[in-house]
Amino acid sequence: MASKVYIVYYSMYGHVEKLAHDIKKGAESVEGVEVKLWQVPETLPDEILAKMGAPSKSDVPVITSNELTEADGIIFGFPTRFGMMAAQFKAFFDSTGGLWRTQALAGKPAGLFFSTGSQGGGQETTALTAITQLTHHGMMFVPIGYTFGAGMFEMEQIKGGSPYGAGTFAGDGSRQPSEIELGQAFHQGKCFAGITKKLKGTA
Repeated sequence: MASKVYIVYYSMYGHVEKLAHDIKKGAESVEGVEVKLWQVPETLPDEILAKMGAPSKSDVPVITSNELTEADGIIFGFPTRFGMMAAQFKAFFDSTGGLWRTQALAGKPAGLFFSTGSQGGGQETTALTAITQLTHHGMMFVPIGYTFGAGMFEMEQIKGGSPYGAGTFAGDGSRQPSEIELGQAFHQGKCFAGITKKLKGTA
């Protein structure tokens, strides 16, 4: 049976969603892996989002917490708010209390990716503070480390991401993920899918 990888994200302005699509491409490059994109529910009313200049949501389906149990591995993605995950994603994690009570996600590999507005905006703290959610669920955090090679040491251009996972800088919102950032996202998807497949094979 194929290994199922879910990419579950929240994206207000589209930066995280772009990373998610390239993570999906990377994961799909691994034979025997099925990949599905999911969004978490929006918590802000449409009129507030409109005032914030947020575009309409894409047609990627919205996940419910119980659907997480169907995946063999899950990569979570979100923008940063003051150095940690956006409230929309925290609200989604808060809805997983039933899964926590039964430890239904325990033992599943989990990855993280993120978007920040600036270089000091939380490319590491966002992941570090999100790991607490995974820990309480008993999930196994799978970082990418420095497996992206030379791309991890890029100094000639601005590049988001870290050993914790793929990332991008949104700036004032007009900056889009660069080729190297999307390359790291693809790499994360491929690495994570390979690990998920191995773990399922030994279960």
